[in-house]
Amino acid sequence: MLFQVGGQGSRPTFFEMSAAQQLPASLRSALTYSIGVLALRRPILHKVLDYEDECFALLMLVLEGHSLRTTDASFSESLYGLRRRVVEAKFVKNTNQPNSAEALSRSGLDKRWRVLSVVFLVVLPYFKSKLHSIYNKEREAALQASLWGPGDLGLDDGYRLDGGEAVLPMSDTSSEASPQARLMKRTRKVIGLCYPWIHAGHEGLTFAYQLLYLLDATGFYSFGLHVLGIHVTRATGQELMDASSRISRIRNREREKLYGPPWLKVKLFSPGADDICKLLGALLSCTYAVLDYAQTGLITSVFIFKMMEWWYQSAEERMSAPTVYPPPPPPAVPKVAKEGIPLPPDRTICPLCSQKRANPSTLTVSGFVFCYTCVFKYVTQYKRCPITLIPAHVDNVRRLFHDV
Repeated sequence: MLFQVGGQGSRPTFFEMSAAQQLPASLRSALTYSIGVLALRRPILHKVLDYEDECFALLMLVLEGHSLRTTDASFSESLYGLRRRVVEAKFVKNTNQPNSAEALSRSGLDKRWRVLSVVFLVVLPYFKSKLHSIYNKEREAALQASLWGPGDLGLDDGYRLDGGEAVLPMSDTSSEASPQARLMKRTRKVIGLCYPWIHAGHEGLTFAYQLLYLLDATGFYSFGLHVLGIHVTRATGQELMDASSRISRIRNREREKLYGPPWLKVKLFSPGADDICKLLGALLSCTYAVLDYAQTGLITSVFIFKMMEWWYQSAEERMSAPTVYPPPPPPAVPKVAKEGIPLPPDRTICPLCSQKRANPSTLTVSGFVFCYTCVFKYVTQYKRCPITLIPAHVDNVRRLFHDV
Protein backbone atom coordinates (compact mmCIF):
# COMPACT_ATOMS: atom_id res chain seq x y z
CA MET A 1 0.00 0.00 0.00
CA LEU A 2 1.81 3.07 -1.25
CA PHE A 3 0.84 6.72 -1.20
CA GLN A 4 2.62 8.68 -3.91
CA VAL A 5 2.67 12.41 -3.24
CA GLY A 6 3.40 15.04 -5.85
CA GLY A 7 6.94 15.98 -6.72
CA GLN A 8 9.51 15.24 -9.36
CA GLY A 9 12.80 13.38 -9.25
CA SER A 10 14.08 10.97 -6.64
CA ARG A 11 14.06 13.54 -3.83
CA PRO A 12 10.93 13.22 -1.66
CA THR A 13 8.88 16.31 -0.92
CA PHE A 14 8.79 17.88 2.51
CA PHE A 15 5.25 16.63 3.04
CA GLU A 16 6.20 13.03 2.27
CA MET A 17 9.03 13.14 4.79
CA SER A 18 6.89 14.89 7.39
CA ALA A 19 4.10 12.33 7.02
CA ALA A 20 6.57 9.45 7.25
CA GLN A 21 8.17 10.91 10.38
CA GLN A 22 4.87 11.56 12.16
CA LEU A 23 3.33 8.17 11.40
CA PRO A 24 4.96 6.22 14.31
CA ALA A 25 3.83 8.80 16.87
CA SER A 26 0.30 8.78 15.45
CA LEU A 27 0.30 5.00 15.42
CA ARG A 28 1.40 4.88 19.06
CA SER A 29 -1.31 7.31 20.13
CA ALA A 30 -3.96 5.33 18.27
CA LEU A 31 -2.79 1.99 19.69
CA THR A 32 -2.60 3.38 23.23
CA TYR A 33 -6.09 4.82 22.96
CA SER A 34 -7.45 1.59 21.48
CA ILE A 35 -5.90 -0.58 24.20
CA GLY A 36 -7.16 1.87 26.83
CA VAL A 37 -10.72 1.50 25.54
CA LEU A 38 -10.44 -2.29 25.40
CA ALA A 39 -8.97 -2.32 28.93
CA LEU A 40 -12.30 -1.01 30.24
CA ARG A 41 -13.73 -4.47 29.53
CA ARG A 42 -10.51 -6.48 29.87
CA PRO A 43 -8.60 -5.20 32.94
CA ILE A 44 -5.68 -7.48 32.14
CA LEU A 45 -4.76 -5.10 29.32
CA HIS A 46 -3.81 -2.49 31.91
CA LYS A 47 -0.53 -4.38 32.28
CA VAL A 48 0.23 -3.54 28.66
CA LEU A 49 -0.42 0.13 29.39
CA ASP A 50 1.88 -0.04 32.43
CA TYR A 51 4.72 -1.03 30.09
CA GLU A 52 3.62 1.12 27.17
CA ASP A 53 7.12 2.27 26.22
CA GLU A 54 8.58 -1.23 26.25
CA CYS A 55 5.69 -2.82 24.32
CA PHE A 56 5.70 -0.18 21.61
CA ALA A 57 9.50 -0.28 21.33
CA LEU A 58 9.36 -4.07 20.92
CA LEU A 59 6.64 -3.78 18.26
CA MET A 60 8.57 -1.13 16.34
CA LEU A 61 11.78 -3.15 16.67
CA VAL A 62 10.14 -6.05 14.85
CA LEU A 63 8.47 -3.86 12.23
CA GLU A 64 11.50 -1.65 11.57
CA GLY A 65 13.89 -4.58 11.44
CA HIS A 66 11.72 -6.46 8.97
CA SER A 67 11.12 -3.38 6.82
CA LEU A 68 14.80 -2.40 6.70
CA ARG A 69 15.78 -5.95 5.86
CA THR A 70 13.33 -6.38 3.01
CA THR A 71 12.85 -2.86 1.58
CA ASP A 72 15.87 -0.80 2.74
CA ALA A 73 13.43 1.64 4.36
CA SER A 74 11.81 2.20 7.71
CA PHE A 75 8.27 1.04 8.44
CA SER A 76 6.71 4.43 7.68
CA GLU A 77 9.03 5.24 4.76
CA SER A 78 8.16 2.02 2.95
CA LEU A 79 4.48 2.92 3.28
CA TYR A 80 5.14 6.02 1.17
CA GLY A 81 7.36 4.26 -1.37
CA LEU A 82 10.66 5.65 -0.04
CA ARG A 83 14.06 4.01 0.26
CA ARG A 84 17.22 4.71 2.25
CA ARG A 85 20.50 5.17 0.41
CA VAL A 86 23.94 5.47 1.98
CA VAL A 87 25.79 8.50 0.63
CA GLU A 88 29.53 7.93 0.36
CA ALA A 89 31.99 10.41 -1.15
CA LYS A 90 34.53 8.64 -3.36
CA PHE A 91 37.28 10.04 -5.54
CA VAL A 92 37.02 8.53 -8.99
CA LYS A 93 39.83 9.21 -11.44
CA ASN A 94 38.64 9.91 -14.95
CA THR A 95 41.10 8.89 -17.65
CA ASN A 96 39.63 11.33 -20.15
CA GLN A 97 40.24 14.31 -17.91
CA PRO A 98 43.49 15.23 -16.18
CA ASN A 99 41.77 16.15 -12.95
CA SER A 100 39.91 13.76 -10.66
CA ALA A 101 36.32 14.59 -9.75
CA GLU A 102 34.45 13.79 -6.60
CA ALA A 103 31.54 11.49 -7.33
CA LEU A 104 28.64 10.87 -5.00
CA SER A 105 27.64 7.24 -5.02
CA ARG A 106 24.46 5.92 -3.43
CA SER A 107 24.23 2.32 -2.45
CA GLY A 108 21.79 0.12 -0.57
CA LEU A 109 21.90 -0.67 3.13
CA ASP A 110 24.12 -3.40 4.47
CA LYS A 111 23.81 -4.97 7.91
CA ARG A 112 25.77 -2.23 9.65
CA TRP A 113 23.55 0.58 8.37
CA ARG A 114 20.42 -1.39 9.17
CA VAL A 115 21.51 -1.84 12.77
CA LEU A 116 22.39 1.85 13.08
CA SER A 117 19.06 2.79 11.53
CA VAL A 118 17.22 0.63 14.08
CA VAL A 119 19.17 2.36 16.85
CA PHE A 120 18.07 5.79 15.64
CA LEU A 121 14.51 4.68 14.86
CA VAL A 122 13.74 2.57 17.95
CA VAL A 123 16.38 2.66 20.68
CA LEU A 124 16.98 6.41 20.94
CA PRO A 125 13.23 7.29 20.85
CA TYR A 126 12.69 4.70 23.60
CA PHE A 127 15.32 6.29 25.84
CA LYS A 128 13.92 9.74 25.10
CA SER A 129 10.47 8.55 26.11
CA LYS A 130 11.82 7.14 29.39
CA LEU A 131 13.67 10.39 30.11
CA HIS A 132 10.45 12.28 29.46
CA SER A 133 8.61 10.05 31.95
CA ILE A 134 11.28 10.57 34.62
CA TYR A 135 11.20 14.33 34.03
CA ASN A 136 7.42 14.41 34.44
CA LYS A 137 7.67 12.49 37.72
CA GLU A 138 10.35 14.83 39.02
CA ARG A 139 8.28 17.85 38.05
CA GLU A 140 5.25 16.43 39.85
CA ALA A 141 7.39 15.70 42.91
CA ALA A 142 8.72 19.27 42.89
CA LEU A 143 5.20 20.64 42.60
CA GLN A 144 4.04 18.42 45.46
CA ALA A 145 6.98 19.55 47.59
CA SER A 146 6.11 23.19 46.92
CA LEU A 147 2.52 22.53 48.04
CA TRP A 148 3.01 20.17 51.00
CA GLY A 149 6.61 20.88 51.92
CA PRO A 150 9.72 18.69 51.51
CA GLY A 151 9.33 14.98 51.75
CA ASP A 152 6.88 12.53 50.32
CA LEU A 153 3.87 13.56 52.42
CA GLY A 154 0.71 14.24 50.51
CA LEU A 155 -2.79 15.24 51.47
CA ASP A 156 -3.63 11.82 52.86
CA ASP A 157 -0.23 11.17 54.44
CA GLY A 158 -0.05 14.17 56.73
CA TYR A 159 -1.42 14.67 60.21
CA ARG A 160 -4.16 12.38 61.47
CA LEU A 161 -6.41 12.63 64.46
CA ASP A 162 -6.23 9.95 67.13
CA GLY A 163 -8.61 10.45 70.00
CA GLY A 164 -8.91 14.14 69.27
CA GLU A 165 -5.16 14.71 69.27
CA ALA A 166 -2.97 15.39 66.24
CA VAL A 167 -0.45 12.65 65.65
CA LEU A 168 2.51 12.94 63.30
CA PRO A 169 3.02 10.14 60.77
CA MET A 170 5.84 7.71 61.29
CA SER A 171 8.98 8.72 59.43
CA ASP A 172 12.01 6.76 58.36
CA THR A 173 14.55 9.41 59.28
CA SER A 174 16.27 7.04 61.67
CA SER A 175 17.14 4.60 58.89
CA GLU A 176 19.29 6.01 56.14
CA ALA A 177 18.56 5.23 52.49
CA SER A 178 20.73 2.69 50.73
CA PRO A 179 23.53 3.93 48.43
CA GLN A 180 21.62 2.59 45.43
CA ALA A 181 18.51 4.57 46.37
CA ARG A 182 20.56 7.73 46.86
CA LEU A 183 22.23 7.21 43.49
CA MET A 184 18.87 6.73 41.78
CA LYS A 185 17.52 9.86 43.45
CA ARG A 186 20.50 11.93 42.32
CA THR A 187 20.23 10.49 38.81
CA ARG A 188 16.56 11.49 38.63
CA LYS A 189 17.41 14.99 39.80
CA VAL A 190 20.14 15.31 37.17
CA ILE A 191 17.69 14.11 34.50
CA GLY A 192 15.10 16.59 35.74
CA LEU A 193 17.61 19.42 35.35
CA CYS A 194 19.16 18.35 32.04
CA TYR A 195 16.17 17.00 30.13
CA PRO A 196 14.63 20.40 29.26
CA TRP A 197 17.91 21.41 27.61
CA ILE A 198 18.18 18.07 25.80
CA HIS A 199 14.61 18.33 24.59
CA ALA A 200 15.06 21.94 23.50
CA GLY A 201 18.26 21.07 21.61
CA HIS A 202 16.60 18.13 19.89
CA GLU A 203 13.57 20.18 18.87
CA GLY A 204 15.79 23.01 17.67
CA LEU A 205 17.90 20.70 15.51
CA THR A 206 14.77 19.04 14.14
CA PHE A 207 13.25 22.39 13.21
CA ALA A 208 16.52 23.62 11.64
CA TYR A 209 16.96 20.52 9.48
CA GLN A 210 13.34 20.53 8.40
CA LEU A 211 13.56 24.19 7.44
CA LEU A 212 16.77 23.61 5.49
CA TYR A 213 15.25 20.60 3.77
CA LEU A 214 12.19 22.63 2.84
CA LEU A 215 14.43 25.32 1.34
CA ASP A 216 16.52 22.74 -0.57
CA ALA A 217 19.60 23.72 1.42
CA THR A 218 20.34 20.15 2.51
CA GLY A 219 19.47 16.64 1.43
CA PHE A 220 19.07 15.35 5.00
CA TYR A 221 15.65 15.69 6.58
CA SER A 222 16.85 15.12 10.15
CA PHE A 223 19.99 15.24 12.25
CA GLY A 224 19.94 11.46 12.66
CA LEU A 225 19.99 10.90 8.91
CA HIS A 226 22.89 13.35 8.63
CA VAL A 227 24.86 11.51 11.31
CA LEU A 228 24.26 8.20 9.56
CA GLY A 229 25.02 9.70 6.14
CA ILE A 230 21.78 8.39 4.66
CA HIS A 231 19.57 10.03 2.06
CA VAL A 232 15.92 9.09 1.72
CA THR A 233 14.89 8.81 -1.92
CA ARG A 234 11.87 7.69 -3.86
CA ALA A 235 11.88 4.06 -4.92
CA THR A 236 12.07 3.49 -8.62
CA GLY A 237 9.68 1.20 -10.45
CA GLN A 238 12.36 -1.41 -10.91
CA GLU A 239 13.13 -1.38 -7.17
CA LEU A 240 9.49 -1.93 -6.32
CA MET A 241 9.36 -4.85 -8.77
CA ASP A 242 12.58 -6.36 -7.43
CA ALA A 243 11.43 -6.13 -3.82
CA SER A 244 9.28 -9.27 -4.03
CA SER A 245 12.05 -11.35 -5.61
CA ARG A 246 14.49 -10.10 -2.99
CA ILE A 247 12.11 -11.12 -0.20
CA SER A 248 11.73 -14.56 -1.79
CA ARG A 249 15.49 -15.07 -1.89
CA ILE A 250 15.87 -14.02 1.74
CA ARG A 251 13.13 -16.39 2.86
CA ASN A 252 14.50 -19.28 0.85
CA ARG A 253 17.86 -18.84 2.58
CA GLU A 254 16.13 -18.77 5.97
CA ARG A 255 14.24 -21.97 5.18
CA GLU A 256 17.48 -23.64 4.16
CA LYS A 257 19.07 -22.57 7.44
CA LEU A 258 16.05 -23.95 9.28
CA TYR A 259 16.18 -27.36 7.61
CA GLY A 260 19.97 -27.51 7.75
CA PRO A 261 22.56 -28.68 5.20
CA PRO A 262 21.94 -31.85 3.14
CA TRP A 263 24.37 -34.01 5.13
CA LEU A 264 22.51 -33.14 8.32
CA LYS A 265 19.18 -34.01 6.71
CA VAL A 266 20.41 -37.49 5.82
CA LYS A 267 21.90 -38.01 9.24
CA LEU A 268 18.82 -36.88 11.14
CA PHE A 269 16.26 -38.26 8.72
CA SER A 270 13.49 -39.81 10.74
CA PRO A 271 9.69 -39.45 10.91
CA GLY A 272 9.93 -37.41 14.12
CA ALA A 273 12.56 -35.02 12.77
CA ASP A 274 10.61 -34.56 9.56
CA ASP A 275 7.48 -33.61 11.53
CA ILE A 276 9.47 -31.09 13.54
CA CYS A 277 10.86 -29.52 10.37
CA LYS A 278 7.36 -29.27 8.92
CA LEU A 279 6.10 -27.64 12.11
CA LEU A 280 8.94 -25.13 12.13
CA GLY A 281 8.37 -24.42 8.45
CA ALA A 282 4.67 -23.75 9.12
CA LEU A 283 5.53 -21.41 11.99
CA LEU A 284 8.01 -19.61 9.76
CA SER A 285 5.39 -19.22 7.04
CA CYS A 286 2.91 -17.81 9.56
CA THR A 287 5.55 -15.36 10.75
CA TYR A 288 6.15 -14.23 7.19
CA ALA A 289 2.41 -13.76 6.62
CA VAL A 290 2.08 -11.67 9.79
CA LEU A 291 5.04 -9.49 8.83
CA ASP A 292 3.78 -9.07 5.26
CA TYR A 293 0.40 -7.79 6.36
CA ALA A 294 1.48 -6.06 9.58
CA GLN A 295 2.01 -2.73 7.84
CA THR A 296 -1.33 -2.65 6.10
CA GLY A 297 -3.13 -4.43 8.91
CA LEU A 298 -2.03 -2.02 11.63
CA ILE A 299 -3.01 1.08 9.69
CA THR A 300 -6.32 -0.42 8.55
CA SER A 301 -7.31 -1.81 11.96
CA VAL A 302 -6.56 1.44 13.75
CA PHE A 303 -8.49 3.40 11.14
CA ILE A 304 -11.50 1.05 11.40
CA PHE A 305 -11.40 1.11 15.20
CA LYS A 306 -11.24 4.89 15.34
CA MET A 307 -14.12 5.16 12.89
CA MET A 308 -16.25 2.72 14.90
CA GLU A 309 -15.36 4.53 18.12
CA TRP A 310 -16.39 7.84 16.56
CA TRP A 311 -19.62 6.30 15.28
CA TYR A 312 -20.67 4.81 18.62
CA GLN A 313 -19.52 7.86 20.55
CA SER A 314 -21.61 10.10 18.32
CA ALA A 315 -24.63 7.84 18.82
CA GLU A 316 -24.04 7.76 22.58
CA GLU A 317 -23.75 11.53 22.71
CA ARG A 318 -27.02 11.86 20.81
CA MET A 319 -28.75 9.47 23.21
CA SER A 320 -27.29 11.01 26.36
CA ALA A 321 -27.79 14.60 25.24
CA PRO A 322 -30.33 16.40 27.45
CA THR A 323 -33.71 16.91 25.87
CA VAL A 324 -34.28 20.55 24.99
CA TYR A 325 -37.69 21.57 26.29
CA PRO A 326 -39.45 24.82 25.37
CA PRO A 327 -39.15 27.57 27.96
CA PRO A 328 -41.92 27.50 30.55
CA PRO A 329 -44.68 30.10 30.21
CA PRO A 330 -44.40 33.19 32.41
CA PRO A 331 -46.40 33.18 35.63
CA ALA A 332 -49.80 34.81 35.72
CA VAL A 333 -49.88 38.50 36.49
CA PRO A 334 -50.93 39.07 40.12
CA LYS A 335 -54.39 40.56 40.48
CA VAL A 336 -54.80 44.10 41.69
CA ALA A 337 -56.32 44.19 45.16
CA LYS A 338 -59.50 46.19 45.74
CA GLU A 339 -57.83 48.22 48.49
CA GLY A 340 -54.59 48.55 46.51
CA ILE A 341 -53.38 51.44 44.41
CA PRO A 342 -54.80 51.22 40.87
CA LEU A 343 -52.45 50.86 37.90
CA PRO A 344 -52.02 53.90 35.63
CA PRO A 345 -52.80 53.41 31.93
CA ASP A 346 -49.25 54.48 30.98
CA ARG A 347 -46.71 51.84 31.94
CA THR A 348 -43.92 54.40 32.28
CA ILE A 349 -45.74 56.12 35.16
CA CYS A 350 -45.04 55.16 38.76
CA PRO A 351 -48.29 54.05 40.49
CA LEU A 352 -47.22 55.69 43.76
CA CYS A 353 -46.17 59.19 42.65
CA SER A 354 -48.03 59.27 39.29
CA GLN A 355 -44.87 60.67 37.71
CA LYS A 356 -42.49 59.23 35.14
CA ARG A 357 -40.41 56.56 36.89
CA ALA A 358 -36.97 57.53 38.14
CA ASN A 359 -34.53 54.74 39.04
CA PRO A 360 -37.08 52.02 38.22
CA SER A 361 -37.23 49.16 40.70
CA THR A 362 -39.49 46.16 41.05
CA LEU A 363 -40.91 44.12 43.87
CA THR A 364 -40.06 40.44 43.42
CA VAL A 365 -43.27 39.30 45.16
CA SER A 366 -45.51 40.89 42.52
CA GLY A 367 -43.37 42.07 39.62
CA PHE A 368 -44.74 45.62 39.38
CA VAL A 369 -42.30 48.48 38.76
CA PHE A 370 -42.09 51.73 40.74
CA CYS A 371 -39.64 54.51 41.46
CA TYR A 372 -36.96 53.29 43.77
CA THR A 373 -37.53 55.95 46.45
CA CYS A 374 -41.30 55.54 46.29
CA VAL A 375 -41.38 51.76 46.66
CA PHE A 376 -38.61 51.75 49.25
CA LYS A 377 -40.49 54.20 51.50
CA TYR A 378 -43.81 52.40 51.00
CA VAL A 379 -42.45 48.91 51.74
CA THR A 380 -40.50 50.19 54.74
CA GLN A 381 -43.69 51.67 56.20
CA TYR A 382 -46.39 49.15 55.22
CA LYS A 383 -44.44 45.88 54.63
CA ARG A 384 -46.50 45.00 51.56
CA CYS A 385 -46.89 45.57 47.82
CA PRO A 386 -48.87 48.77 47.18
CA ILE A 387 -50.89 47.18 44.34
CA THR A 388 -51.50 43.53 45.33
CA LEU A 389 -51.09 44.01 49.11
CA ILE A 390 -48.86 40.90 49.16
CA PRO A 391 -46.50 40.98 52.17
CA ALA A 392 -43.07 42.24 51.16
CA HIS A 393 -39.78 43.40 52.63
CA VAL A 394 -37.16 45.89 51.53
CA ASP A 395 -35.01 42.91 50.48
CA ASN A 396 -37.59 42.23 47.78
CA VAL A 397 -36.84 45.52 46.06
CA ARG A 398 -34.67 45.03 42.98
CA ARG A 399 -33.19 47.77 40.84
CA LEU A 400 -33.91 47.62 37.10
CA PHE A 401 -31.28 49.00 34.73
CA HIS A 402 -33.46 48.92 31.60
CA ASP A 403 -36.89 50.41 31.87
CA VAL A 404 -39.58 48.79 29.77
